[in-house]
Amino acid sequence: MDSKGAPAGAKGIEKIRRPNIKRVIAVMSGKGGVGKSSVTALLAVGAQKEGFKAGVLDADITGPSIPRMFGLKASSREGLSPAVSSSGIKVMSLNLLLTNEDDPVIWRGPIIGRVVTQFWEEIEWGELDYLFIDLPPGTADAPLTVMQTIPLDGLVVVSSPQDLAVMVVKKALKMADSMDIPVLGLVENMSYLICPHCGEKIEIFGPSKGEQVSSTTGIPFMDKIPLDQSLAECCDTGRVENYSSDLFKKLLQSPLLKSKTGGLQ
Repeated sequence: MDSKGAPAGAKGIEKIRRPNIKRVIAVMSGKGGVGKSSVTALLAVGAQKEGFKAGVLDADITGPSIPRMFGLKASSREGLSPAVSSSGIKVMSLNLLLTNEDDPVIWRGPIIGRVVTQFWEEIEWGELDYLFIDLPPGTADAPLTVMQTIPLDGLVVVSSPQDLAVMVVKKALKMADSMDIPVLGLVENMSYLICPHCGEKIEIFGPSKGEQVSSTTGIPFMDKIPLDQSLAECCDTGRVENYSSDLFKKLLQSPLLKSKTGGLQ
């Protein structure tokens, strides 16, 4: 381990670049169940609606949910081509290679890491402006593999009010810092609920702590996403592309993303 706690040689690993993919952004969370995959899908949908060519690499090998959100199932595609959603978003996930989407993937970490690497290096992604990577929760094998081997332009960290303890966010921050990956922004999911009868804003999981965490950690605070039954229904029924969100537009305002050369604004 080095002085920052990174695995020895983590920064010395040569990253494989895909010239046809202009920007790569990973989405991570400190724990599961905070809506990380939903945020990944909304970012890809937003990019596509803004006229960019977008793709999603589902690196959550043992708990993939991206194909279901986009209404995609395993098919007889030839070669290593990704599936394509109704709006043209390219998607690659292990669930697209399984006969039954509910079949468990009982693999150890090294195998999972190799599959994630193959999805990046061997899939015929074609021309993409943005590739979003849905990471599994935590800071274990798959996120480490992605940060070590894929040239990321940055991370988006997702949490929720009851999970937004500074300790949890700092774990992701420290991992990103040890790997020299910039954190582009923090998204607080399930931040509140709008009562359908009276319009009152209800903070079901307690007061928002997004701005507080942003202030204490230096992470730009991107957005608060409410609990929304229509979003849940769109994701469950494979119609996430029908949901309206300005999350991607807010990502484009990230100072760290804007500071990079070759901007796609």
